[in-house]
Amino acid sequence: MPPSCFPTTASDVFEIGKYKAELRRVEASATSPAATASCATADRPPKPLLIAFPADAPGEFPVLVFLHGYLLYNSFYSQLIRHVSSHGFVVVAPQLYTVAGPDTTDEINSAAATTNWLPRGLAGLLPPQVRPNLAKLAVAGHSRGGKAAFALALGKSATPLALPFSALLGIDPVDGMDKGKQTPPPVLTYAPRSFDLGMPVVVVGSGLGEVRKNPLFPACAPRGVNHADFFAECRPPACYFVAEKYGHLDMLDDETEGLRGKATYCLCKNGRAREPMRRFVGGVVVAFLRAYLEGDDAALMGLRDGHEVAPVELQKVEFLP
Repeated sequence: MPPSCFPTTASDVFEIGKYKAELRRVEASATSPAATASCATADRPPKPLLIAFPADAPGEFPVLVFLHGYLLYNSFYSQLIRHVSSHGFVVVAPQLYTVAGPDTTDEINSAAATTNWLPRGLAGLLPPQVRPNLAKLAVAGHSRGGKAAFALALGKSATPLALPFSALLGIDPVDGMDKGKQTPPPVLTYAPRSFDLGMPVVVVGSGLGEVRKNPLFPACAPRGVNHADFFAECRPPACYFVAEKYGHLDMLDDETEGLRGKATYCLCKNGRAREPMRRFVGGVVVAFLRAYLEGDDAALMGLRDGHEVAPVELQKVEFLP
């Protein structure tokens, strides 16, 4: 890991950063003429986007591609991605689909297409003073989006990536219903340290993700296909955090609208509130990106050595140097 070179602490990553983060929604290439005219100077993306960016200061900022979970909307992560962006990152969250079956192939390919679009289209969607640094590019995903992020990093998309990722973040990733019941294409191989990623990885897990909310529904992050299995296949450098008393969807916004939004409170076992887990996930993302994209490992090492600063109780902390 690069040496620490900036005066940071472990706890500051859990608070809103020094930048004012704004959100911008962008429609996909197949859209109405009126919507296209509102952003005529930019090459339209292949999927609708929610972009968070530092809006109140000029600069060049690393970029994070964030993939949503199964049947969720990218807007459900607005508070999380604004938290990350407030620390000096541009976050690009595509809406990969509205309805999907068990096969993840299309969303993996859509994530690849969105990534390949970034060099020609992202800068035109940001204020002139905000410059995306695509030489510092990371990919993250939550739940089935976590599986898609790993698949993308492992080269499972039909179209090769035009840009290399420098870091991978799995937020409570899930690869199906159970071991032997993985959704296609399977990512987990159940061979220890088998992922040949060539980049640092962080896996964040939820302690309640493998607990059923009620007998009628399966656990949202079942044993055999969840965060523990993903981390078991990661090679160094990799780190792993499990929040003990929080659930699979506790990093979403406090208010998630519509039927799907209401369902996020009904289908998975939840902690007492979302805010602590969301701040924790946001802080881990910031600390990890600072370490591996910006050469500042103070916050990440602080989490490793003194994780009592975290806003949640941690069940597990493990680093593979």
